[in-house]
Amino acid sequence: MTAVAYLVFLLVSLGCMVLLDRRLRLFFWADAVRGSVVLAAGLVFFLGWDLAGIGLGIFFRGHNETLGIELAPELPLEEPVFLLFLCYLVMNLFQLSRRLLEARQLRSGRVEERS
Repeated sequence: MTAVAYLVFLLVSLGCMVLLDRRLRLFFWADAVRGSVVLAAGLVFFLGWDLAGIGLGIFFRGHNETLGIELAPELPLEEPVFLLFLCYLVMNLFQLSRRLLEARQLRSGRVEERS
């Protein structure tokens, strides 16, 4: 039951990231192609990192409860969903931080407004 709740929370959180992105036009709604490429690259990188760690015996599932669906040995279904959420969260935070910094600089008169 805990694994199901974890997956549901991840999916709800991912949905919130989509809503935030749509509302503020942060990443996918600003440039869908760029967002897709960056998200795919991040996901591939971190999945590769996980698989390398699993292959070296550094990462393992242990006694944690999962849904029981493994995409590879020691790689439960929940892991790529978490990595997808993590990458999307970082992309949104980066763009939001960048916007806030630019707005602050504009208010202080340090930067000319971009067209």
